[in-house]
Amino acid sequence: MYFQNIDALNTKEIFPGFTGHFIHTDHQTFVFWDVIAGSSVPAHQHMHEQIVTVREGQFELTVNGETKVMDKGMTAVIPGNTTHAGIAITDCKLLDIFYPVREDYK
Repeated sequence: MYFQNIDALNTKEIFPGFTGHFIHTDHQTFVFWDVIAGSSVPAHQHMHEQIVTVREGQFELTVNGETKVMDKGMTAVIPGNTTHAGIAITDCKLLDIFYPVREDYK
């Protein structure tokens, strides 16, 4: 399918308070997150490269020990196997792009 509506995509809660709408291509996974204020992702790492973009709200992201409060329109690039964690300061909408595909999110 060439065209899709984000709200019509399959959803799954991966972490408490993080509900994702998922698109999986042959090479990448795109996750449009709806995040409840105060929800957090503990420090972790994975083999995937990850690009995080804040579409709405504020999200505090820590990458390899460096912390930044991200506002709408900000992006962070997280190399594979790099420790990172985050917490939603407000209700927010995020976009994560992973390479390669996140098989565990299917």
